[in-house]
Amino acid sequence: MAETVLVPQLGNTVESVILLEWRKNEGDTIRTGDILCEVETDKTTMEVEATAGGTILKRLGEPGDELAVKSPLVVVGEPGEPIPDTQVSPVTSSPSKETVDKSGTSEEHPGTERIPDRAPPLDRDIPPHRESSARQGVSPRARMRATAADVNQQELKDLTGSGPAGRILERDVEELLRGDSRVPPTATAAVKDELTASADHSGAGNRPEPVTEIKVRGIRKVIAERMRFSLASTAQFTLHGSADARALQALRKRFKESGEDLQLHQVSFNDMVMYAVARTLPEFPEMNAHFDGTVIRRYARVDLGFAVDTERGLMVPTVPAADSLSLGEMSRRVKELARRCTEGNAAPDDLAAGTFTVSNLGSYGVEYFTPVLNPPQVAILGINTIQLKPVFGPDGLVEHVPHIGLSLTVDHQAVDGAPAARFLQKLSARIAGIDLLLAL
Repeated sequence: MAETVLVPQLGNTVESVILLEWRKNEGDTIRTGDILCEVETDKTTMEVEATAGGTILKRLGEPGDELAVKSPLVVVGEPGEPIPDTQVSPVTSSPSKETVDKSGTSEEHPGTERIPDRAPPLDRDIPPHRESSARQGVSPRARMRATAADVNQQELKDLTGSGPAGRILERDVEELLRGDSRVPPTATAAVKDELTASADHSGAGNRPEPVTEIKVRGIRKVIAERMRFSLASTAQFTLHGSADARALQALRKRFKESGEDLQLHQVSFNDMVMYAVARTLPEFPEMNAHFDGTVIRRYARVDLGFAVDTERGLMVPTVPAADSLSLGEMSRRVKELARRCTEGNAAPDDLAAGTFTVSNLGSYGVEYFTPVLNPPQVAILGINTIQLKPVFGPDGLVEHVPHIGLSLTVDHQAVDGAPAARFLQKLSARIAGIDLLLAL
């Protein structure tokens, strides 16, 4: 009897995947565990294994399709046997000519956007007070989408969920919004005018030159949505400071000269600052926290995320229990996670939710910048370049001392200015005395 292989659940927050490439063709004979295809989640790319053996009777999807988790992927069985009436259930698809009405807008609500799920609390060592949205019958992503679209709690409760046990998913909220009249006629008219003006690619100054269009999907789409959501849902402000970098530079020089025996020759300034952050955060629990709009959750353990620039876009892997690692362990873990991200094979656990994030643009010569929060985290640290700063020496004369710039963005809904300033002050002192910090 023919069996249907489903799109697997690739992480707790993944509701859909994009089919990138088939590895098996219709008519191929496969065994359980064979690689069927490669898919992209909102964070990484992964290979999907067959959960049944036999001959592939039908592939249910084409590269580029967005498929819901647990939807049919392939049908396997004996050659010639009938194929069950099974079809793919794409979460979204590009509007075709039939779905675009005369006004130039698609059937989907023109003013809505898909808001990604806030990173969930970590599975590891979860304190008893952490709660899950699953207990309320609404997925985190659906709740975020409803909040962003001003859907009230009663409307949300009245929805019929399409998820397991009737759980309300994001697509259920989207279905509600498609029949909603939240967008005024003026907004629809504006969309129509914009589509008409850009149909010949001559908008924005009527430039006639060729235009390259890049469809926003996958990781790029997730980044766009998360950044918009971050700025729209938080009250962000940034404090700028610096730390004496002489100890950093001296220690880095010794590490480089130490050879490969101790495996410290590749320890970077970024590793040392992350180490200082991980060792300082436990003293400031208000900074090592999540805020979901109603509850602040402070975590005893530091799960430290860090930004990685990849060809596919920004990714944020997490070093779990970073406050318990030595500097050497931190450096090796950071480099391994960064390698997995750049090679495109980071696992969902590698990209689990952190409690604090570090973003480093110092290697590009950036002196100060405003890092954007990674909700539901309440703080993110930006690392800037090292430059000379005039300071008063012990004899009262001005000296030019190398300092590393630090930019701390916090959510004012959860953290006030003074606690944030105290954390930045302590962190600066810890970085300035990084050699002493290693002895703790």
